[in-house]
Amino acid sequence: MTIAPHADTKAAPVPTQSTYQNRVADYWNAEENPVNLELGKIDDLYHHHYGIGDVDWTVLDEPDPDLRRGRITTELHRLEHAQAELLAGHLGPLSATDRVFDAGCGRGGGSVVAHLRYGCHADGVTISAKQAAFASEQARKRGIDSQVRYHHRNMLDTGFATGAYAASWNNESTMYVELELLFAEHSRLLRRGGRYVVVTGCYNDTYGRASREVSQINAHYICDIHPRSEYFRAMARHRLVPVHVQDLTADAIPYWELRRQADHLVTGIEDTFLTAYKNGSFQYLLIAADRV
Repeated sequence: MTIAPHADTKAAPVPTQSTYQNRVADYWNAEENPVNLELGKIDDLYHHHYGIGDVDWTVLDEPDPDLRRGRITTELHRLEHAQAELLAGHLGPLSATDRVFDAGCGRGGGSVVAHLRYGCHADGVTISAKQAAFASEQARKRGIDSQVRYHHRNMLDTGFATGAYAASWNNESTMYVELELLFAEHSRLLRRGGRYVVVTGCYNDTYGRASREVSQINAHYICDIHPRSEYFRAMARHRLVPVHVQDLTADAIPYWELRRQADHLVTGIEDTFLTAYKNGSFQYLLIAADRV
């Protein structure tokens, strides 16, 4: 097997961004939501995405308020970790000599999950300098900073070596960028036969246009949710051929139903997500594609 060349992971200035991208960076540099931080404190895996799977509803029966909050927090983190493991499972097969690229890595949990699963090297990129520094410190504390690295860069223009990666992914970060530009960069970075995986919320074309709820989610996160169809069109134009598509909408609803009852973690967007999922205007998808 040919080992891909080592990606250039030296510090580099973030490429010129649009005013919008600078606003997104400002948002994440300032973000301190307990739902992102408190869950990560459980095992130092900080995820910036939602969860999937069946909920242990007995956590709501805990009579002690403090213990109840703790059990809810732990359960939400378990569901988020299950989502990260599902994504990572579609990246392989990978070996310890392979490199993977985490586009829009947040505070770094996904890169760690991939490394622990495969032993591979990982490069995470975020437009937030604060997130990159936080994630790098977590990797240092784990003693894996020589294998898992985080960079303050633009995922649309990373500066990494062409064909250096065996796999790459976006986990709920595609709504901040133009898909054409994003998939062009993934296609460039992946070697032939490499795997790309995305987990994302998208609006359902069969509903018509973006619903009120989708617009409210956009406003809440200053993002721009794409229609489902645009993912497949843009992938096809950039040599990314889907090999697996999974509708996770039904699997995501229990997470949101539990989260809306977590008074110490709610952000105010929980009911909007639930309405959007249940009225059919919004979907939660996993798409795995091969670079041809």
